[in-house]
Formats: sequence, structure tokens, C-alpha cells
Amino acid sequence: MQRDPRAFLWDAREAALAIQSFTAGLDAAAYANSPMTQAAVERKFEVIGEALNQLTKVDAALAARIPDLSQIVAFRNQLIHGDATVNVSTVWNIAQTALPTLIDAVQTLADELK
Repeated sequence: MQRDPRAFLWDAREAALAIQSFTAGLDAAAYANSPMTQAAVERKFEVIGEALNQLTKVDAALAARIPDLSQIVAFRNQLIHGDATVNVSTVWNIAQTALPTLIDAVQTLADELK
């Protein structure tokens, strides 16, 4: 039985909101000095990438409406495989700049499917 696309959207949204919660009140330096927060944020980015990758298998047309989908999945792969080009600063910048757009996109799609 195939998983409902809404479940993948929910997983991605919840992980993204968790990242925002984990980083709330921090600046880049505080984030860089918190290995536990870094680990939590990276794990949630992995969840986002995996959920959206699975969404592409269940509903490619829906997934294609998510901005920068291929980059999100690629970022997940970089985190999983320990790509040396991904550093603390990169993760912080993505969390601060790209995450709000992703949350909005995923929420819009989830609302459409209700």
C-alpha cells in the first residue's frame, strides 16, 4: 500500500518547523558552538530530503511544485554521506534563508490536498 502524499508533506513541514524551533534565538556563532543543535538540525534536514524524495516516487507532479526540490534531496544526500563541502555555515545559511520558503510551499500543497 502506498503512503498518502500528505504524509510526506507533513513529515517535511514538521521537520522544517523543528529546525526553526531548534535555531530560534540563536545567531550563527551560537549555532556553531552547539554541536547538539547542529546534529538535530542536520537530522531534520535529512528527514525533509527523504520525505520529499519519497514524495517524488508517489506523486511526481505534486513534488515538482516544490521549489528547489532536487537541491533539497541533494543536500540530504550530502549530509548523509558526510560531504566535506557542507559545513556549519552552509547548514546555518540554508536554515535561515531557504527554510521559510520551503515551509510555505509544503503548507500550500498540504492545504490543497485537504
